[in-house]
Amino acid sequence: MADRNPDDILTLSDLLLTAAAARPEEDALVFPDSRQSYAELLANARRWAKAFIALGVQRRDHVGLLMTTQPEFVEALFGAALAGAAGVPINARYAPAELAYLIENADIVSLVTTDKVADAVDFIARLNEAFPDIAANKDPSSLSVSSAPKLKNIVVTGDGSHDGYIADSGLDAIASRVSDADLDARIAEIDPADLGLILYTSGTTSNPKGCMIPHSAIVSNSRALGRYRYEMTEQDRFWSPLPIFHIAGILPMVAVFDVGGAYLTIPHFEAGMALKMLESERATMTYPSFVTIMQDLINHPNFPDTDLSRIRLMNSNLGVQPAEIKEAIVKAMPQTIQVGTYGLTEASGTVCTSRLSDDEGTRTSRLGVPLRGWDLKILDMETGAECGVDERGDICIRGPGMLTGYYKDPEKTAESIDKDGWLHTGDLGSLDANGQIMFHGRTKDMLKVGGENVAAAEIEAVLNSHPAVELAQIVGAPDPRYEEVAAAFIKLKSGANASEDELIAHCDGKLARFKIPRYVRFVDDWPMSTSKIQKFKLKDQITDELKQSATHVA
Repeated sequence: MADRNPDDILTLSDLLLTAAAARPEEDALVFPDSRQSYAELLANARRWAKAFIALGVQRRDHVGLLMTTQPEFVEALFGAALAGAAGVPINARYAPAELAYLIENADIVSLVTTDKVADAVDFIARLNEAFPDIAANKDPSSLSVSSAPKLKNIVVTGDGSHDGYIADSGLDAIASRVSDADLDARIAEIDPADLGLILYTSGTTSNPKGCMIPHSAIVSNSRALGRYRYEMTEQDRFWSPLPIFHIAGILPMVAVFDVGGAYLTIPHFEAGMALKMLESERATMTYPSFVTIMQDLINHPNFPDTDLSRIRLMNSNLGVQPAEIKEAIVKAMPQTIQVGTYGLTEASGTVCTSRLSDDEGTRTSRLGVPLRGWDLKILDMETGAECGVDERGDICIRGPGMLTGYYKDPEKTAESIDKDGWLHTGDLGSLDANGQIMFHGRTKDMLKVGGENVAAAEIEAVLNSHPAVELAQIVGAPDPRYEEVAAAFIKLKSGANASEDELIAHCDGKLARFKIPRYVRFVDDWPMSTSKIQKFKLKDQITDELKQSATHVA
């Protein structure tokens, strides 16, 4: 891979083609029960690309991907890229109503899903609930779906056949209608400025927003992280347990493909399986990142006896982890360089991460410095002036990995990106005297549930649709496993009645399970400022209640 200047490779399609040409027989994608070389992955991606073209996908169309982490996801993602389309990864936990919104909003033309039921998730059932008219279609290659008019077909991987869906058992026959020459012509048209991904992330409105990520953004930012900051090479084997539909799953995969190394992952996180894979597949870099994953790893009975000596770097974010996790990880893996990271979907993932040369104290207490190409500043929330050392304010970023805007939402785009190209993240941060960043929370009305961004407004909108509810307000309640969970404060309409269980049941099927409130509390009046409900007082109330409850239990 040394024959080309890597910085000239700026599309996902070119990235895979280059790696497959340089290291065709080496591992590209490794699961606990399967593996693909670069040559095999490219062949499978080309098959998907030909099928997409045969099914009518045009250059710059949008292809949806609704499945858990599995080989077909990666194949189809790169297949969409080779076909000149943008991939739209969809959160596998989304409820039918959320799927209906996203698939229509994203103008998805072709969708790939699976009938393999994993973690009690039945995607076919959810899609049929989201779009009841799918099954009535006689021609699954040319769907007519009233609430998603641009959706023309759904390919389902797995074993079964379903009315209105194209079974992947027929994919070879469909792909055969497109020649290699026709596909190569499509590949040649791809421009680095074309959208490579549309990634939906929760915001402060009731619906998620589609971040438009060009090929050049995801490729260059992944390269800045892997090749240039982590000094990754073709010998590295990068393990990540994070869902592939997240930027945190896509980013390390693209980073390791950029150097021709191997991406190791698992269909769902289970600590025993993870530890076994880390040892048997000789992982050299890992990306566990979130507190829930770290807790399960160190608390598993096999953790003390697992050989983790080959791991030279771990993105562990110890600066924001509980002290007991930090102590256990550092003690168990003394040879491993632990790094902290700050990033977001709008920035194609990582913006700041530790330098390998930073001392251990800095790497385990801070979240690093910007990757190459990024500018970063902290602005006072009230005055807009740049903050001084250790002063907290809004994290603002500008760089090559940024989104071009939010899909079909110019108002939100203009609100978030100023005239000078700075993205105002709404994250609260500070910079120390050495330029190291620290994250202190969110200025926006957001929750962080086990690493998932959740908009309070999204949950409030569902609760407010209950006939007995006058107004719902959502705050984050502390949780030892998920960092925080949703707590609902409800004011009922005069004379109306509703129980906690009834309101929680009302959310079922309308929200992903992790968004459904864990606690419901009823109020007669709201704590108010001059004109606004003081949510911080509601948060303090549920926090104090849970602390007292824990004290009594102890």
